[in-house]
Amino acid sequence: MSPKPSLRAFLSLARAKLYASPTQRELPLTLVAGNESADLDSLCSAVIFAYLHTINAQTRKIYIPISNLPRDDLPLRSEMTAVLARAGLEPRDLLTLDDLPQGGQNAASSDDLSLYLVDHNSPTGIIKERYGTRIVGCVDHHADENFVSKDVQPRVIETSGSCVSLIVEHCREAWDSLAREAKVSQDAAEADKSMALMALGVIFSDTVNLRAKDRVTPWDVRAVEYLEEKLGGTGYDREKYCDEIHRVRRDLDGLSLRDIFRKDYKEWVEGGMKLGTSAVVQNFDYLLGRAGGSADVLMGELGKWAEEKGLDLVSVMTLATHDGRYEREVLLWGRNEKAVEASRDFEKAEQAELDLHSFRDGLLDLDAHGQWGKAWKQGNLKHSRKQVAPMIRDAMRRA
Repeated sequence: MSPKPSLRAFLSLARAKLYASPTQRELPLTLVAGNESADLDSLCSAVIFAYLHTINAQTRKIYIPISNLPRDDLPLRSEMTAVLARAGLEPRDLLTLDDLPQGGQNAASSDDLSLYLVDHNSPTGIIKERYGTRIVGCVDHHADENFVSKDVQPRVIETSGSCVSLIVEHCREAWDSLAREAKVSQDAAEADKSMALMALGVIFSDTVNLRAKDRVTPWDVRAVEYLEEKLGGTGYDREKYCDEIHRVRRDLDGLSLRDIFRKDYKEWVEGGMKLGTSAVVQNFDYLLGRAGGSADVLMGELGKWAEEKGLDLVSVMTLATHDGRYEREVLLWGRNEKAVEASRDFEKAEQAELDLHSFRDGLLDLDAHGQWGKAWKQGNLKHSRKQVAPMIRDAMRRA
């Protein structure tokens, strides 16, 4: 595809291809999807990967980035709105699960689709149900779950603070080509700058401005160096940008408790049980404050969320700052006999590794009516949901 389009023009082209009638649709459709938490890294990874692969394609193939969430959930991603604005985009420019071909005249069979995964290597939900057998490539920074065939290309699964950092490295040739064209094309120059700002916003959000030493890897440092070179003379200020993202990301005041639980949510099925995990950028004391100081109200709202999602186990994992220091907390609630067994097993198996200590003398704990739950302060700050969720899933498999 030449000349190189702006990001907004590219997303419009992707939308047009996705919405084309079957007789006009070029097949197969090539989708790029992030994980179901649809956090900033997943949303932007899909857009950047899709754009750079599209401009590097030898044919007129368009890679279609899919934000792995319903359109109604986009307003919950306030930090995404801020980063998109820097890139000259709005949430409405993104394609979501609601835009995928449905049944009926405009449907596309799974045989007419190929799928690239970014920011995860084992799909869930609608993406797995519809397209789990059509995966042709993967770029991810989570632990390898061995779902993606060893034969697909690319198959990049490496540890990094942000998946975007791996995409910057993997797509360096295409991005260098874009940078060369940016010298003579306004659209290419706009796309080059916009994607650089988008990628930097993701990396800084995931690595706390490269200060979270337990998360930062050489991939992240190398990506930031490459991207910031593109922004010379633009008035770009790293500290101001990071402060803006951090401030917006932590602001949950306009959200209900239900919205907070679903803002950064992932779920899995293991051992015949369903686990749902909510990552929250404020601590349990903040959530209690939103519940009027009542543990019963907070746990009642979490119980309603678990019922809505049909969960056997529900977990909340927090990351917040207190007196300038980062703190992590974990809550796990088993809602039936087998789930209770898995929850207790998780505590026994991982208490030492995670350095778990009871939160406020058991204020949020429960043990009644065949259910069991516990909330902990997590002393080992190195382990985020990327590591803790697999620990819970291991316990589910053992139960």
